[in-house]
Amino acid sequence: MKKIRILLADDHTVVRRGLALVLRQESDFEIVGEAEDGKTAVSLAQQLQPDLALLDWKMPHMTGFEAANEMQACCPHVRVLVLSGAAIETAVFDALENGVHGFVHKDINPSDLIHAIRVVAGGKPYLGHELIQALLTRNQTDTSPPSKPMPRLSSRELEVLKLMATPATYREIGAALFISEETVRTYTKRILTKLNQPNRTQAVIAALRADIISLDLP
Repeated sequence: MKKIRILLADDHTVVRRGLALVLRQESDFEIVGEAEDGKTAVSLAQQLQPDLALLDWKMPHMTGFEAANEMQACCPHVRVLVLSGAAIETAVFDALENGVHGFVHKDINPSDLIHAIRVVAGGKPYLGHELIQALLTRNQTDTSPPSKPMPRLSSRELEVLKLMATPATYREIGAALFISEETVRTYTKRILTKLNQPNRTQAVIAALRADIISLDLP
């Protein structure tokens, strides 16, 4: 079994070591390095070439988002998952603007964090319930009109787009809609083109902001 090589970065030693303790219990995880600030995290990412960097949002010298930006430039293959203990509404949009692949709050259950790591390491963005709720809150309170009219999506594209706002894989979306995984990929490409967005996460954000979709979560 190929292990997911993980770099941890958090300026709180207790938090960092606690995370390492939890993650080392997973047979497919390997902690290859630890950093106490963003600058060191970037340096270790270049040196160790991990599969995934789990970064705290607020760290000395360089924030998690700034570190993510640096990693995208120096080692773009490294997937970045950010942990935040701050107000999600603020942190979520900072994360998205900096090309972060996944975002979770520090209150996340260990099992959900483990799932998020596997999702992000597997090449997919992670959109947890906290993130979606933050987007919904932002969407409901933002009364400014969209900068340009949004294109019309077909009913099937809307169904796919709504499921794109969950951690579901292409195969799981296909199973839910009784269509093939390849068909889901085709619809996804169409949606990204129509919304003029580079990836699944940004497409969901754009759709929520434009009120194209609305999600009812517990």
